Amino acid sequence: MSTVLVVEDNLSQREMISALLRESGLDVVTCQDGYEALARLKEQVPDVVVLDIIMPKMNGYEVCRKLRENPHTSKMPIVLCSSKGEDFDVHWGIKQGADAYISKPFVAQELIRTVRSLLKSTNGKV
Repeated sequence: MSTVLVVEDNLSQREMISALLRESGLDVVTCQDGYEALARLKEQVPDVVVLDIIMPKMNGYEVCRKLRENPHTSKMPIVLCSSKGEDFDVHWGIKQGADAYISKPFVAQELIRTVRSLLKSTNGKV
């Protein structure tokens, strides 16, 4: 079974995203900020990351860039999921290395479909 790392500072958002992904049959690990996520990734590399942008300490763009710079995580699919939904934000997120960008609020099936699509395209398992 595939594992998704959800990095979200807002507890209710983190729980909602995690529940949606678990209900769709995925294992979910959570972190509340970028530093915690980078530390967790030293222990366990998930199959995909769902990453908020606006977080304290280290924003999602910074985390995304660090993941792309690391040889162990450089190919891991990253979904930015943020309330920053302007065209520029989407463009900048993809430019930082994200594979997909979902604006909040989102439709549950959009998130699930995006994560599953990235899982299939990278490793064939869901």
